[in-house]
Amino acid sequence: MLRIWPLLFIVVPLVELYLIIEVGGVIGALWTVLLVLLTAVIGVSLLRIQGFSTLNRARQNMAMGTLPAMEMMEGVMLAIGGALLITPGFMTDTFGFMCMLPVTRRAMIRYLLSHSSVHVQGFHRQSPYEYHSGFREQSNERGRTIEGEFHRDD
Repeated sequence: MLRIWPLLFIVVPLVELYLIIEVGGVIGALWTVLLVLLTAVIGVSLLRIQGFSTLNRARQNMAMGTLPAMEMMEGVMLAIGGALLITPGFMTDTFGFMCMLPVTRRAMIRYLLSHSSVHVQGFHRQSPYEYHSGFREQSNERGRTIEGEFHRDD
C-alpha cells in the first residue's frame, strides 16, 4: 500500500491537469477557472454546514452517554473531503463532494469498515501489535452501550 502513495502524487495531478485542459477546451479557460473556484467556495460552505451538523450529533450522543463513533468517522471523511474540494481539479472535486454528502459519506464509511481489519464483534489486529477484544452491546432508554475488554500484547 505504501508503494502506491508516490504514484498517486504523480498520477492524480496529471489526470487533473488533463481534465482541466479538456474542460477548458470545451467551455473556455475563463469559465473553467470560475468553475474550479466555484467548487472550492461551495465545498467550504458544505464543509462548514456538514461539520457543525456532525459536531452537534456527536455532542448529543455524548450527552446520552453513547460513543459518537460514526460521527468521528464522518469528521475524518469531512476533513478529507474539504481538502479535496479546495484542491483545484474536477476529479478531486468529485471525490470531495462524495465525502460531503451524508448518503455517500456514510456508504463510504460502511464500505471502509467492512473491508478493514477492525470489526465490532471481537476485533483483531495483526501487526504490529495483537489486539483482543470482547464486545457486548446492550440497549437501554438512554441509548446504546458497548462494553468490552481490551488487552494489548507487545
